[in-house]
Amino acid sequence: MHTLTAILRARPGHEATVKAALLQVGAHVRAQEPDTVSFYVTQSASDPCLFVTHERFADSAAMDRHNDGAGSKGFFAQAGHLLDGPVTVVTGPEIFSR
Repeated sequence: MHTLTAILRARPGHEATVKAALLQVGAHVRAQEPDTVSFYVTQSASDPCLFVTHERFADSAAMDRHNDGAGSKGFFAQAGHLLDGPVTVVTGPEIFSR
């Protein structure tokens, strides 16, 4: 498995739009990406501008297809300009799962 974690911050007042765009990515993943094993999105309870995605892929090629695909590109087209700073991304091979 290959994993990707992304930490995103919405500009204040734009949390709902960023959240909706992330949910659209999830819907796209569910319908179109069989090699995306899991895709979770968290919105911080204490800071509603903060979102974290937790993503698992069959392999690094599946991650690349996801990142270069319509769901991810659609997110950045719709909400990229509403982010407060760069997205922090951590990727790598999964070393443990339960």
